[in-house]
Formats: sequence, structure tokens, C-alpha cells
Amino acid sequence: MAGKTHRYSLAVTWTGNRGVGTADYRAYERSHEISAPGKPTIPGSSDPAFRGDPARWNPEEMLVAAVSTCHQLWYLHLASAAGIRVVGYEDQPVGEMAETTDGGGHFTGVTLHPRVTIAPGADIARAEALHHDAHALCFIANSVKFEIGCIPETRVEG
Repeated sequence: MAGKTHRYSLAVTWTGNRGVGTADYRAYERSHEISAPGKPTIPGSSDPAFRGDPARWNPEEMLVAAVSTCHQLWYLHLASAAGIRVVGYEDQPVGEMAETTDGGGHFTGVTLHPRVTIAPGADIARAEALHHDAHALCFIANSVKFEIGCIPETRVEG
């Protein structure tokens, strides 16, 4: 059986032209907007280390968020299917990127720190094991070449 193919279309529009375009490195803002019909616009920029606006989302933050939220959504699905009632889930993921001497760079890893609260009577060991399964199924994790670690904390409600 052939797998399904999904397509994701959106628009990225540079909004940082100060009137002279990219006349020199300091002449333009890195501001841009990410949009799609029927969704709120995401204000973007580069990392402040690269002359970006700290009040806007940068691509590196969005990549870390994509890794975290993909894991979360798979985890919640798997918990539901396993009969484990999750009543709370939060994560504080951390990504690390290394710059290279040519001015480029790459992510060296992302570590997830999910804190999951489960209902009384749920199997804690099984709940923690589901993180491994979520990682194996996560579309984003399967699409990147850096390590993704997971340090979960599971607690019982009440």
C-alpha cells in the first residue's frame, strides 16, 4: 500500500525594506511575515545575533518548536490509544546550533523536557515509554539530521 503525500503551502514575505533594499548589510531589516489563508500571520526575523528583531520569531526557534510540538501531538495520540489519560503536558525544549567558519551553521541537537501529568491509576512506566514511540513516529524528528534527546518527567495528578 502506498503512503499518502501531504503538501504544505504558505507565503513568506520580506517586510524589511527600508527604502534602499539590500544596498548593504546594515541597510535592511530581517523582518518578514509567514502567512496562510485563514491563519494568524507569524511575525518573523533572524536571530538577534544576526541583526534580527528579538520581538519576532526566528527560524531557529520555529524549528525547535516544530520538533517539540510534533513530539507532543504524537505522544498525546499514543497515550489516548494506550488508555493513559494525560491531563497536562508542557515542554521547555532547548536547541543548539553551531556556526561554521564559512558563516553558515547547523543544529547539533534539540533536547525535549516534557512534563506530563497523568490521571491517577495510569501506568507511569508505560506513559514514559510512549516518548520513545512518539519520537520514532514524529514526522519532524524523522526529517532532521541532528540528535533529538528527550528527558521526560511524569507525575500523577493530585
